[in-house]
Amino acid sequence: MDVSAGGHDSATSEVNLNKLCDKLRCLIVTAQSDDQIAQLEAIRSARKLLSKENALIDEFIKSGIVPILVESLRCHDNPNIQLEVTWALTNITSGTSQQTRVVIECGAVPLLIELLSSLNQDLCEQAVWALGNIAADNPECRDLVISHGIIPPLLIFINPHTPISFLRNVTRTICILCRNKNPPPPFESVCKFLPFLLELVRHEYNEVKADACWALFFLSDGLDVQMQVVINSGIIPFLVPLLEHHEVKIVMPALRTLGNIVTGSDEQTQVVIDNGILHKLQSLLTHHEENIVREAVWTLTNITVGSKEQVQAVIDSGLIPPLVKLLGNEEFIILKHAAEAVSNFTFSGTPNQIKYLVSQEAIPPLCSLLEVNDLEVIQVVLEGLLNILRHSGEEQIKVVNSIEESGGLNTIENLQLHDSPDINEPANTIIDQYFPGGDGIDGLAPDGGNNQYFLQHGEYMNFHF
Repeated sequence: MDVSAGGHDSATSEVNLNKLCDKLRCLIVTAQSDDQIAQLEAIRSARKLLSKENALIDEFIKSGIVPILVESLRCHDNPNIQLEVTWALTNITSGTSQQTRVVIECGAVPLLIELLSSLNQDLCEQAVWALGNIAADNPECRDLVISHGIIPPLLIFINPHTPISFLRNVTRTICILCRNKNPPPPFESVCKFLPFLLELVRHEYNEVKADACWALFFLSDGLDVQMQVVINSGIIPFLVPLLEHHEVKIVMPALRTLGNIVTGSDEQTQVVIDNGILHKLQSLLTHHEENIVREAVWTLTNITVGSKEQVQAVIDSGLIPPLVKLLGNEEFIILKHAAEAVSNFTFSGTPNQIKYLVSQEAIPPLCSLLEVNDLEVIQVVLEGLLNILRHSGEEQIKVVNSIEESGGLNTIENLQLHDSPDINEPANTIIDQYFPGGDGIDGLAPDGGNNQYFLQHGEYMNFHF
């Protein structure tokens, strides 16, 4: 079934386009005939013209045929006419926002939703596709489709008897209805999808599974209360195993959904940890796809900002060595997230946990990052180093020496002159309290008297990008 407007490899000549438009004008007259056989043939011919040539969408609209087509959706005694019309509207709504707006303004949305109750399955499927195209245009169109009652009939189609092509179409439309944050869809409406998404993420067909995971990502991308509804649906135990799936198109939305959840409360993060995400992250931090590595380390930044028990779980899962290695990654956004994860670790961890971080040779790559051309990275590294120094205890001299030997001392001294207080203040604190005289060894200040800085700048950092 043709479901979107097609196109030629080269533009149709103006002469041919004029001929097509002349043919279209003739078809418009017949499309209004009382003879349903003639009407059907005219609409089918018009639809075929539209399927052939993208440029004809505007000609369709200018000709005035769209209101005629929409009115023909009322031919309940002739589902063949309804199918051809819906097919044509699907092609039009695959075009621009202005073209889609014409279909909406002609009153197509409620009539298309009525078709979802048809006994003709092909007609139902085509109506779902057209409504999905309309909802995909912008949040206003999405909410319009929802307000006209698309959700209940969509849910009926999620059953073992629905053909796979139709089910994929339904899942795609569900995903469209859940997406967009500016503004988000009405959560009380779209959360009704959750019990059905629980079934779809376990579907054997990967396209269905992937779209269901993306729908979950959109549903979980909001307030803690929304995340809790997703958690309460019982879907987390089925998402975590998908992180080992061989298809990146499934791993990515599953990982991003779980990444959303761990931005919530410690209790919500713990649910994801209890279902085994940390052991899955170990392989994802070394994944061959950079996008997967980026999302995995971003997820880790939101776990290392959690409780001391969660920080210990990160250590126990063997994630610190690969995390430290990512501080030197060639992909900037990956090393940036890695720096954030390490800095968060230093805020959340106990002195012994921070001592373990230092033992994994984290200081040299942290010092190297002080020279990058990114103020956010420099800031989180400085605050991470400051936290390490504060909690270094009897190993403070060792930490100070490591910073100096890694070239960090000279860089930090230079950063004291930086224009931004987010940079020069922590740099000044490090030099004043831990490197008096600039030799980095003698005259070390005791690890105290710096609570003022911590209260001002030391809140847990939970970075979202």
